[in-house]
Amino acid sequence: MICVSIGRTRHKMMVAEHRALAERGAELVELRIDWLSRQPDLARLLKDRPAPCIVTCRRPQDGGRWKGSEEQRLALLRTALVSGVEYIDLEEDIAASIPRYGDTQRIVSHHDFEQTPKDIEDIHYRLCQLDPDIVKIVTMAHSPEDNMRMLKLVANAKVPTVGFCMGELGLISRVLCGKYGSPFTFATFSRDRELAPGQLSVDEMKHLYRFDEIDANTDVYGVIGDPIAHSLSPLLHNTAFHKEGINAVYLPFRIPKFDLQKSLTHYEWLGVQGYSVTIPHKEEILDHAQHVDESAQEIGAANTLYRNSESEWQATNTDYPAALATIRLGLQSSQFSSDELAGYKVLILGAGGVARAIALGLVKAGALVTVSNRTSERATELAAELGCQQISWEHRGTGFADILVNCTSVGMHPNVDETPFPESQFRENMLVFDTVYNPENTLLLKQARGRGCVTVSGIEMFIRQAALQFEQFTGRSAPLETMRETLRQSISAVKS
Repeated sequence: MICVSIGRTRHKMMVAEHRALAERGAELVELRIDWLSRQPDLARLLKDRPAPCIVTCRRPQDGGRWKGSEEQRLALLRTALVSGVEYIDLEEDIAASIPRYGDTQRIVSHHDFEQTPKDIEDIHYRLCQLDPDIVKIVTMAHSPEDNMRMLKLVANAKVPTVGFCMGELGLISRVLCGKYGSPFTFATFSRDRELAPGQLSVDEMKHLYRFDEIDANTDVYGVIGDPIAHSLSPLLHNTAFHKEGINAVYLPFRIPKFDLQKSLTHYEWLGVQGYSVTIPHKEEILDHAQHVDESAQEIGAANTLYRNSESEWQATNTDYPAALATIRLGLQSSQFSSDELAGYKVLILGAGGVARAIALGLVKAGALVTVSNRTSERATELAAELGCQQISWEHRGTGFADILVNCTSVGMHPNVDETPFPESQFRENMLVFDTVYNPENTLLLKQARGRGCVTVSGIEMFIRQAALQFEQFTGRSAPLETMRETLRQSISAVKS
């Protein structure tokens, strides 16, 4: 169950949001009366309430906004209890002074906005001695280990326990606590009204991660990187799981650069079945795999880690085949004699991991590849490694190319008015492929079409690499069109 927290300064808005949430199917709401600018009127808030609720009045030291006296706060909580509210939230130090009354369930809670204490098991034990129906313990995550300690606490609790971590690192515990027995998790009305660090909106919790469908048998997948909050991979994979009726959830695992091996070791407890891998971990991830396929070995990087039939970690790179398939899609246009890559002259802009994967694939397919990068040393190294040509960034538009591939981030949202290639240097009937997928219609592609070029957007590559990952994860064909349409709608929604 998802409990939606409402924190508004006016009674009118709190009542309106309570009603709106009930109409959207909310099963439980939390009324954060400490947010109200005037003395809380519980009779007004609780009369004819459209959905069950928790009354919470949090002090500043517990992460709240209560400005009145402690005597007034305790009086409000006792009033809520006598009013027969479904739940009342009590901190550890006041739980004994507000005894059980009627059918109202007692949530005895502890919040730590600074850390996940070393003694959370002791804290949990103390809370369990205070006549709770539910224990709630919420802390700040500073490492993957904090999440694991919290989720293990929830899984082993004898008293029903709501337990998760705050902050970006704690997001996975907000979602996975349900898998390990938490009676509910918390969400906010909308992302722009976050009541606690890292809190997800009810729409994200309900429709992106489908919290209400998570159970003990739900398989766990995710994307690892840093930063990771912007990733659209959770949207694609969770949509695909839902479409195919697979009991699985896909999460963003933020792992700082130098914490990869330690973090993955901690996450073994979750039984994760597969990871998408992005910057900065694509090279180091090879060290975590028991098996590395040929493409990942040749590229020196992987974007996918999955359990093989022996349940051992297998590393592969789906950027490689996805990019080549996308380029061949463009070559199927009538302007080109063949979609076989041998013999085509290709200019690649960039020398990072994606450029390396695409360049290797093209060289192996017999294309004549030239690399150009703003930092010439990296382009020289890549060209020497792959046995292809290199041209300076300043002269990138002077040579002849049948195919132009942008592997830089130039033109990516929000810098949509930038382009990595001089408009005057496009040649009619050139194929232009931009690996940037947000926006789909980059300035590079707009200018290329204006000059009579054939264009292919980064959406195709992104969708295809994700679809290949899905197939490695599940052994099933991916719902390609569903994933494509989902990505387009998401980008369009952000744009509008």
